[in-house]
Amino acid sequence: MDTEERLAVFLDYENLALGARDHLGGMQFDFKPIADALAVRGRVVVRRAYADWSYFDEDRRMLTRHQVELIEMTQRMGASRKNAADIKMVVDAIEMAFEREYITTFVMCTGDSDFSPLVHKLRELDKKVIGVGVENSTSRLLPPACDEFLFYDRLEGVDVPDASEAKPAKPARGGKSSSRPRRKKAAEPAPEAAAPAVEPTVEPAVEAVVETDLEQEDAAPAGEEATMEVRVAQTLADLQASTSGSVTASMLKRTLVRKDPTFSESDYGFRTFGEFLRFLADRGFVVLSPGPSTGDPEVELPEQQDTEGAFDLLRQVVRDAGGAAPLSGLKNEVRKRRPDFSEKALGYRGFLQFAKGAAAAGAVALAWDDDADDYLLTAG
Repeated sequence: MDTEERLAVFLDYENLALGARDHLGGMQFDFKPIADALAVRGRVVVRRAYADWSYFDEDRRMLTRHQVELIEMTQRMGASRKNAADIKMVVDAIEMAFEREYITTFVMCTGDSDFSPLVHKLRELDKKVIGVGVENSTSRLLPPACDEFLFYDRLEGVDVPDASEAKPAKPARGGKSSSRPRRKKAAEPAPEAAAPAVEPTVEPAVEAVVETDLEQEDAAPAGEEATMEVRVAQTLADLQASTSGSVTASMLKRTLVRKDPTFSESDYGFRTFGEFLRFLADRGFVVLSPGPSTGDPEVELPEQQDTEGAFDLLRQVVRDAGGAAPLSGLKNEVRKRRPDFSEKALGYRGFLQFAKGAAAAGAVALAWDDDADDYLLTAG
């Protein structure tokens, strides 16, 4: 019997994008951390985002790369359409709950408390509800209504800027963002004379944009990409945190394929996934033990290091770099030694905050270097 969860994801995009901008130091919202977090919870079969996309030209490209269906809700001049996207999102979710019984979990990506009645109704219909929102722009009423709630800024892959560098905006009441994008009203009768809220851009067809962005990603330095050991460790850590039972090799591979449908152990020189796991186990990256069936062992991470051990690891990496190293790229070097390293698992919201914690503990010294335009760490 197939017990795999099937997820439908609905994004109140204006709430998320403005929440990230106003409360996370101006950072741009990225869907990938949410996609990765949901991959360990089940198979995503529907992805929809609701907004007036004329306000979010750059975001459209990112969402299209992640196969998110964009639902256009145009804000008409002179008409009140404030809740149009919210209403459309609620109607679609309820319709889907009745018409597609195979969908077991609804993921509501918003911090707006106005969606609480929808969450209650979905749970009445025996659907599991996962909420996702930016912590400082999420109403306190919404998380308790959900079966599970994920704060976007706590997800792996979201590096929140340091609070001392960017002061977050004051949260709006009821989970609404206080800085809704607005178009400048036209002073002349001709529409062409109206000044848009964002600089006009000449944008090609969506397909062309996606191809261009993917080519740019392929051209990025290889050092910026997570190694396979890191990807396995992160996925395994997420599975261990989100499941009550043990994690088997088959479950781990299924989740890796959800994150990257092109994944194949043969690309790394291994004939089978089991052979690949044994390679990682021999190097201390994972621990294997007999599973429920032959050829499907249980997989777990080695015993997690404490904060002091993580500080010592950082200090050793800096020492091996010659006694001093810039902050940029240092996290990748740490993960080469410890693929399952995560500053968020240690209670830090970003790698800079972790480095400052290490400096406060005396493991390293941290100072801004104007010449490098970056933080410079020296071994303590």
